Amino acid sequence: MKKLAIITLCAALLITVLPGCGSTSTNSHNTDSTQVSSVESKKIQAPDLTGNWKQTNSKSDSSYQAATISGDTIEIYWVSDNGDTKSLYWAGTFVAPTVADEPYKWDSKNDHSKTKSAILASGDDTKTITYQNGVLSYEASAMGTTTTIKLEKQK
Repeated sequence: MKKLAIITLCAALLITVLPGCGSTSTNSHNTDSTQVSSVESKKIQAPDLTGNWKQTNSKSDSSYQAATISGDTIEIYWVSDNGDTKSLYWAGTFVAPTVADEPYKWDSKNDHSKTKSAILASGDDTKTITYQNGVLSYEASAMGTTTTIKLEKQK
């Protein structure tokens, strides 16, 4: 008789506990899918690099490089005299990123029709430009010295 009472008690407990576990699992699953939907709706988008950029690692406040990205082109200038003088350094292609993966790199092709008559322009056929953590960077050479230029987007 005691065995029958214990079996009945265990069966009653199982009937009570098992549906509770099932509903917790279902609720947990619904919460997970809600969290996934929330994360998917906040997917990181590819950065918009169009606009004006200014060098952040210049040794002078009055002389620096500045770039403008518009459409499928990038133009980079040597800027001096507190912005009163601009000399073309680079005119080339721009390939916009389609994903948010960083670093993002592209090989800009020189538009020699614009740079061939600019005395301070690069004569290179291509220039590798990198975007990472809000900074554009590339190498620039002048008078036998190569420097990594870093620019940040202006607001």
